[in-house]
Amino acid sequence: MTSETPTTEICPTCGSRVSQGAQKCVVCGTDLTKIAQGSIRPGGMPVVTLSLPLALGLLALFLIIGAGTVYYLVQPEVGVVDVLPPTETLTPSPTPLTYTVQEGDLCTSIAFQFNISVQSIILANNLDANCSLFVNQALSIPHPTPTVTPLPSATLNPTEQYVADCSKVTYEVQANDTLSTIATNYGLSIESIKRWNGLVLDQVNLGQVLVIPLCERGSGPGGPTPTPTAPPPYPPANLLLPLDGAPFSRSDNTITLQWASIGTLRENEWYQVTVLDVTDGEKQLIDTVLDTKYIVPTSFRPNETVAHVIRWWIQPVRQVGVDEDGLPVYEPAGAISLPRVFSWTGAAAPTPQP
Repeated sequence: MTSETPTTEICPTCGSRVSQGAQKCVVCGTDLTKIAQGSIRPGGMPVVTLSLPLALGLLALFLIIGAGTVYYLVQPEVGVVDVLPPTETLTPSPTPLTYTVQEGDLCTSIAFQFNISVQSIILANNLDANCSLFVNQALSIPHPTPTVTPLPSATLNPTEQYVADCSKVTYEVQANDTLSTIATNYGLSIESIKRWNGLVLDQVNLGQVLVIPLCERGSGPGGPTPTPTAPPPYPPANLLLPLDGAPFSRSDNTITLQWASIGTLRENEWYQVTVLDVTDGEKQLIDTVLDTKYIVPTSFRPNETVAHVIRWWIQPVRQVGVDEDGLPVYEPAGAISLPRVFSWTGAAAPTPQP
């Protein structure tokens, strides 16, 4: 016995199966008779029709909204930012390399190969102080520590460099000191001392502390010359008086020595006079003068009634500095004159009273 399957149809609105010839869908309530007559269009997506300008306007609006959304999302978040100290770094420490010891390897050769120190290999691998190795040993090789390049130092201009390199001493002005005598004692020009101490006048005060630029010894007002040239030596002086071999008696308390000028002496140059008692052998007098005459003091006269032979000569000298006791140091600036002699008879020394 066979049973017939009832004939059904599909509701065009909701898709439910309804009986053939049904006038109304029991699911959605659609009037199926009107659909059959064509007054109701079957269900589906509604059709929207847009004009071209409206479609372009909507497209532009969507693009603007999308661009604004992307810009907002990529903006950095405003808030409190933790700043790391200068010594910290965000870069993690690199993983050490691994090296297998080969036949003939030494710690020194391995350190040279990886540009690290032997001490770093010992510390990284807990080795003994001798850095003992064996073949096929696995070593941890630390990465070399980068050398920090020092910041460039400030470069001095030529004037500042000259002041820094110049050797200097300080001098406290003493009684009877003048700028000329101080300059002469140190072999400097007056202008050099004035320039280094900011002086306007050729005047110094007692107790004033001056900077003495020793690097400008023998230089002109403008500073030291790159290759200073020594002045030519002077010729020997021509001695004038007393005549060679002249006698002097006990009545002559002083004797004046005279000679001809050898020219205009420079600022730190002098005539050096040497007087020697030949008869005594040890009695000698050395002095410097700027004039072309020198008076032998009475204290140099012999204390005997016998005539003593006195020899004397002249030599130009140039002061080149001072010694540790503050006394001037001279060097020859010319030739020694031909010596002359004279005799001088002194009075007998008085007999001491008992």
